[in-house]
Amino acid sequence: MSIKDVAKLAGVSIATVSRYLNSPEAVREKTRKKVREAIRQTGYAPNTLARNFRRGKTSLVVVVLPSVGDPFFAGVMRGIWRVADEEGYSILIRETQFNTHAFDEYTDIVFSKQADGIVLLASISPFMQGDAEVTGKGGRVPPIVVGCEAVAPQLSPFPSVRVDNARAAAEATEHLIGLGHKRIAFISGLAASLLTRDREQGYRSAMAAAGLAVSEHWVVEGRQTLEGARAATRRLLALEARPTAIFCANDEMAMGAMREIRRAGLRIPQDISVVGFDDIRYAEILDPPLTTVAQPVEEIGERTMRRLCRAIDGGDIGAGPEIVSHRLVVRESSAAPPK
Repeated sequence: MSIKDVAKLAGVSIATVSRYLNSPEAVREKTRKKVREAIRQTGYAPNTLARNFRRGKTSLVVVVLPSVGDPFFAGVMRGIWRVADEEGYSILIRETQFNTHAFDEYTDIVFSKQADGIVLLASISPFMQGDAEVTGKGGRVPPIVVGCEAVAPQLSPFPSVRVDNARAAAEATEHLIGLGHKRIAFISGLAASLLTRDREQGYRSAMAAAGLAVSEHWVVEGRQTLEGARAATRRLLALEARPTAIFCANDEMAMGAMREIRRAGLRIPQDISVVGFDDIRYAEILDPPLTTVAQPVEEIGERTMRRLCRAIDGGDIGAGPEIVSHRLVVRESSAAPPK
């Protein structure tokens, strides 16, 4: 199959197909979709290497994320890969395990122009701590889009795609308050994460709006892991006036909390209610099924990657966050407090 066959099937000129292959940002979205579908149907394989050499592109994108085994990020990656396949990009994944130093070698790849841009899914990175590391690399910041996370104020020009974490956390807390809970604990993620701070802010604002005081013993760091949440839950259960509900900043920590509650011989939700955040695939098959805040993870991945593609192609993608919708999914892990 040739470029002529693609043009005929798409109902456009050969020049339009050529323009799509060399400068997709110069072609209207409706036309891009027609050409892309025609390429898929015909199996046309343009010389990507030569085309990218002319355009000064590598068609490689670096994705930085905390853990490839985390089901939440697996969902985001499905969306990223879907768009990457459509747009002809390969993905290089870097797992940080929450270690900021592990980030450096992969940002070096982008700064040395071996890759075209970065999708940043990590909770902590130099780009969220300050811009010294960026300017220290000697110049122009490459295209970067942040998925899922809040961005530090000094780096607000970086675009992001995420839910309103503070509002979503407030709604989860309001759900527990509406059931009659007054002693509601919060197991947070990493203290340095802006996402964690936003969710804690939402929890505290909902408690304050209801006229409920927050004991500092009720806010415990769970380090975003199952084991971290188990340790946090043990501390909460040891309190003289233990909480009647625990809101966890992600579902993995909620799973850890549930495990520790059962180990202590307590029932969920009869003795303690548990609410999570993310609505990972396991949430609805837990025993009991987990009440949680659902994020549209694949949509976040798709929108993040599309925004990065536009930035790489020189398009104006604006600054600041693109907010996607969340929803509270009420299941069987939350109920009225014991009398």
